[in-house]
Amino acid sequence: MSGSPEPKRRADATRSRAAVLDAATRLLATQPDAGMAAIAAEAGVTRQTVYAHFASRDDLINAVVERTTGQAVAAMRAADLDSGPATDALLRMLDVGWRFFRMSPVAHHVGSFARQRDEDRQLPVNDRLLRLVTRGQDAGEFDDAMAAQWLVTAIVAVSHAAGDEVRSGRMTQAEAEAVLRDSVLRLVGASVS
Repeated sequence: MSGSPEPKRRADATRSRAAVLDAATRLLATQPDAGMAAIAAEAGVTRQTVYAHFASRDDLINAVVERTTGQAVAAMRAADLDSGPATDALLRMLDVGWRFFRMSPVAHHVGSFARQRDEDRQLPVNDRLLRLVTRGQDAGEFDDAMAAQWLVTAIVAVSHAAGDEVRSGRMTQAEAEAVLRDSVLRLVGASVS
């Protein structure tokens, strides 16, 4: 016999965990109250398999949010937010946030911007946003009359408001994206075209 079945079991477990996370991401984005049985069915696994990887629905949601936030941070790295005019980089960052908007399984997490109770998750994103706002202020692109940290807080809040408008059906995502872009540029004192 060549080799142990252990590596195959580990690979199977890794695949089933990924399938559960993928299914939970898809399902919870459209059905935030979906239970473990529905997630298992979406993943094509048993409920016991889901519970083998995640002790509770909260554990699963936390894993989905953590993975989504990690993907958003990676997308921000790829968006090269440290180069070019700060205004252009800020708009690229907002675009990344909207790409992840529908992936969020919980209402308090909009795109890549997490609310205060998710401080550990929001830290890498908000640190990038703070560096970007500070860079824009230092370059004279953004008004420096308000503290950069306050502007970050305001940008996060208005981003959540835009997401809430879409979720409630009061705005389409395209309308909310346009309003958010305009609002954020006005907040930082950048020229709005």
